[in-house]
Order: sequence, then structure tokens, then C-alpha cells
Amino acid sequence: MIGVGKAKQYGNVLDKPLSRGRQEVSLSAFAFLFSELVQYNQTQVDNIAELERRLEDAGYAVGARVLELLCHRDKGNRRETRLLGILSFIHSTVWKVLFGKVADSLEKGTEHEDEYMISEKELLVNRFISVPKDMGAFNCGAFVAGIVRGVLDGAGFPAVVTAHFVPIEGQQRPRTTILIKFAEEVLRREARLG
Repeated sequence: MIGVGKAKQYGNVLDKPLSRGRQEVSLSAFAFLFSELVQYNQTQVDNIAELERRLEDAGYAVGARVLELLCHRDKGNRRETRLLGILSFIHSTVWKVLFGKVADSLEKGTEHEDEYMISEKELLVNRFISVPKDMGAFNCGAFVAGIVRGVLDGAGFPAVVTAHFVPIEGQQRPRTTILIKFAEEVLRREARLG
């Protein structure tokens, strides 16, 4: 029987629903591709800070596209306008689409009013990367920090986003924390919206 069980046809790739419960890219393919991205950028720079900046720039482009795609598909072209709304969107929706699960935690900084942190016990981009001793504190989480910055900038929430290792007592591998420091204009707008 021809045509029985035929999949629904979509006129536009943006209208095609996101896959649910099944990964589109194999983990080994992603690990290889990301490893090549890191190695290529490593040959183009002289220090670790520059390498992390280049990875962040690559992530920024991904974040901008992810925001457009998710807003179009899931929100009917609407974007978050409140600070906690966009942070929750990144912590849950964006993280789930990119990494298959919600981030481990979203916390507000205790020392500064403009700082928020997204923590992940074992960030996917750090899982398969072995860092040589001479590279010290190199953190591939800079790529994810770039993704977060791309989503925030695209949504109108300019921020400085950085990735940091935070040691966990009794564990060999440190936790990765994405630190988000919002621009003053974001805080003023949030206060005005009440």
C-alpha cells in the first residue's frame, strides 16, 4: 500500500517540529567535530584567553540561531521580555534542545545584583576534552558561554558571559558554571517593568 503511514510534509524547514526524545546528531560525531573546532582554533592563537574568546565567538553564532529557531517554533515568534523569563528559557528550553536535559541549576549571585549562574555538573563540551598541563585552566565551556551570550543578546539582554570551573569536594572533575553579568540597562529596564 503506497502512501500508508506517510510522514507529514512540511513546506518550510522551520515549520518541521523539533525531534522529541531522539538525538539528531550522534554524540561521537559531535565530540569529533567539536574537538576539530578546538584544535583548529588552537593553531590560530597564541594564548588560552584568545582561544576561549574564539570558542565563545563560535558559540555566539550558534546561540543567535538557536534563539531564532526556538522563538519561531515554540513561541509563535514571541520572545521573553523579563529577566527571569529569559533565564528560565535558557536554563530549561535551550539547554534541553542542545544537551538533552535541563541544566543542573540556575542561581542568583549573592554578592552582586546583576549576576546569575547556570551550573552543570558535567558539561558536554568538557566531557571528551583532555586539557594538556601547559594549558592550565582552559575551559571549553567558553563555547557554551558564547551560546548563552548569543541567546541573551538576540533577546535584548546584553550581558558578559563567562565559563568557570568550580571544584566539587570529593570529586575529580570540577563543575562548570556559566556566569552571566547583565548590563546596567537590563537592570534599569527590569526595575521599570516592576
